[in-house]
Amino acid sequence: MKKILRIVLYVIMGAFCLLILFVAGTLMHVRSKASKAVKQSYQYLTPEAPFRTADDGFQYRDLNKNGKLDIYEDSRRSPDERTEDLLSQMTLEEKTGCMFITMIGMGKDGNLMEKPTLSDPFSFALPPTSEMVLARRMNHFNIYTSMDPRLMAIWYNRLQKLAERTRLGIPVTIASDPRNAYTRNFLAGAPAGSFSQWCEPIGLAAIGDTFLTWKHADIARQEYLAVGIRVALHPMADLATEPRWPRINGTFGEDAALASRMVYAYVKGFQGDSIGPWSVACMTKHFSGGGPQKEGLDPHFQFTKGQVYPGNNFRYHLIPFEAAFKAGTAEIMPYYGIPVGQTTEDVGMGFNKDIITGLLRNTYHFNGIVCTDWGLLTDSKAFGMTILPARAHGMIDKTVEERMLKVIEAGVDQFGGEAIPEVLAKLVKDGKISEARIDSSVRRLLRMKFQLGLFDQPFVDVEKASEIVGNKEFRKWVELSQRRAITLLKNDTAEGGYILPLKGKLKIYIRNINPAVASRYAEVVDDPKRADIAVIRLDAPYEPRKGFLEQMFHHGDLDFKGKQKEEILRLLNKVPTIVDIYLDRPAVIPEIAADAVALLADFGANDEAVMDVVFGKSRPEGNLPFELPSSMDAVRNQKEDVPYDSEKPLFPFGFGLRYR
Repeated sequence: MKKILRIVLYVIMGAFCLLILFVAGTLMHVRSKASKAVKQSYQYLTPEAPFRTADDGFQYRDLNKNGKLDIYEDSRRSPDERTEDLLSQMTLEEKTGCMFITMIGMGKDGNLMEKPTLSDPFSFALPPTSEMVLARRMNHFNIYTSMDPRLMAIWYNRLQKLAERTRLGIPVTIASDPRNAYTRNFLAGAPAGSFSQWCEPIGLAAIGDTFLTWKHADIARQEYLAVGIRVALHPMADLATEPRWPRINGTFGEDAALASRMVYAYVKGFQGDSIGPWSVACMTKHFSGGGPQKEGLDPHFQFTKGQVYPGNNFRYHLIPFEAAFKAGTAEIMPYYGIPVGQTTEDVGMGFNKDIITGLLRNTYHFNGIVCTDWGLLTDSKAFGMTILPARAHGMIDKTVEERMLKVIEAGVDQFGGEAIPEVLAKLVKDGKISEARIDSSVRRLLRMKFQLGLFDQPFVDVEKASEIVGNKEFRKWVELSQRRAITLLKNDTAEGGYILPLKGKLKIYIRNINPAVASRYAEVVDDPKRADIAVIRLDAPYEPRKGFLEQMFHHGDLDFKGKQKEEILRLLNKVPTIVDIYLDRPAVIPEIAADAVALLADFGANDEAVMDVVFGKSRPEGNLPFELPSSMDAVRNQKEDVPYDSEKPLFPFGFGLRYR
């Protein structure tokens, strides 16, 4: 027996050693390949852009280093004049490079990400920064990392210095997914880190205060500007009419009128009344509305079943986008999904000419930038393995070139999550796409850079970044939003009034709450039998999918099941219990609602915010931005494209109690 165990141990140790050798070898190979790419890219470096003085005394940055003032270098000229001059000087490769935006990494201590590192797994899926900027001529990127604001500013300035040393000195535009909320899904939002962490957008909808929504956007704008982020890959103007959809927390709910008010205020807060150096341009998404996914299955994945309209309610989902157009949104992102039966062919929105050219361009006369969602053309890979197949719905069996042609023909300007400008250049050289068609998109992209002031002042103040991002004044608004969004759904009567807010010296039992926080409000006990009352926090239930990325999205049924449900109900029947539930999407909780003495919903809140409301230091002001269905049968029987239509909801849309 000992001999067998020894052999098994040797086999395990041998396998472990082989794994280490494989990882080390792969890392060395990838890093060596990156070093070679960086070295080759540096052949495209030109000198830094010097400051010069024109004959009339005007000072300018000589971006193309030709010793004279070009129109595109002259800030006194209009964005249109400057755009046309620069466009006339660009090579085909420089034009196609402009039409791609993808993720970019950030090295340690604010250095450029030139080699992959184990500390940042994303780096293995990205080319070196210098390769993308110098060799591929790209100048639009999406930053996911949340580092110290000062280091982010240092990195950003270094990146702009690298861009300055390209042939024409075209500055980089940095974009970001939402990074000011509680989302735990890194495919839909960036971690807040040092940035102010508000309630989710769905929480802003629960509050319903357009000024607070504008304030949220205005504060986020200031934080973005401090570190060089100039495009917000948000807001989501989608309507949450399908309660199982995993992206509801990023929306403003299921009511088109409410969402429209929020979207309008949001865009105004980021952009102002016009686009300028003070603005962060909004890329409103996901046209023409990504909410009505069949059974809530998100089109990030191949198991999607398309966007469906059993209630013939396609038009309803356009209403919040009309508010975005009225607010002047600079950019639009279509979603991955297929609008089943709504257009002349069943292909995803980014490939769909009826959606992009017919509806967006011709009907709504939108002349801003249209950028695809991430990864319509190629699979996302790391270590040579596919981690997420291309979201080429309706075009799965087509080649990358065929998909690219389809996107261009649809009327899109920019490819999100892609870094293959050489493929587009070849299509032009082969006569499959005209250069005039490329010019029409590049013109929009360059004009936005000029409007944002990037050609004249691309750098940020490193020292001010830390002073601005997440400062005390901003955090006051953050804390206010978390508390105001909390929605009171049930408050049983008690001797002398209602259960909430709690008063007096109490012994409380807690779950999923930091004891150090709870002890500031009451005596915390570890046995519910010794408690006067229990306070527990729950997350809305979901059914985990197989796969690491798939688990980031909360799909499936909305009710608690099995042992998890039994354990919750057991506590509720053992001691009077106040339940707070985080609703990143609706939940089906009739038994919990019946047995809890008080029920609260939050939309992204820290423990202090919840306890402040429980003990009356703050008052709940939220109203449900979506209904809470009474059963899963009611969920299955409702129509994906119709708002608040489940039978006999447990709590209807707009429901919210107040303290008396």
